[in-house]
Amino acid sequence: MNSVGTILIGITIFVGIIGIVVPVLPGALLSLAAILIWALELQSPTGWAVLAAAVVLIGASQVVKYIVPERRLRESGVPRRSMFVGVLLGIVGFFLIPVVGMFVGFPLGVYLSERQRLGTHPAAWGSTKHALRATGLSILIEFIGTALAAAVWLVAVLFLV
Repeated sequence: MNSVGTILIGITIFVGIIGIVVPVLPGALLSLAAILIWALELQSPTGWAVLAAAVVLIGASQVVKYIVPERRLRESGVPRRSMFVGVLLGIVGFFLIPVVGMFVGFPLGVYLSERQRLGTHPAAWGSTKHALRATGLSILIEFIGTALAAAVWLVAVLFLV
């Protein structure tokens, strides 16, 4: 693969990582697709090994990002319904206030659902904070898995290919 192609793959991986933190793009999937294209173009054992490592790292992060936060939410008593309402208002907010609306709509949805369920502001706000922490943990887990996959790719590009 030529250097321009490698740079474009690197940019795509980076955009994918940004897409994890700013959920506009399917970040991990975009980064994995870029590594797949690189491996297909390279057609070498190194490329396949890097792709396998990326699939394991990103795949594991996709599983763990649901298991760990879900357990914490269950322990704190935040029901799935409140998370669903938060996601719904996050999507609505994304379209009403582009980009930042999701960050306004999600906590507002969780808070309103919890306020209706629990009845008081302090209880609803406490549940909302638990939901926000769980969501942040989920993003962090996905970010770490994808960043590690990107690091494996970068090491291969710089030192092995």
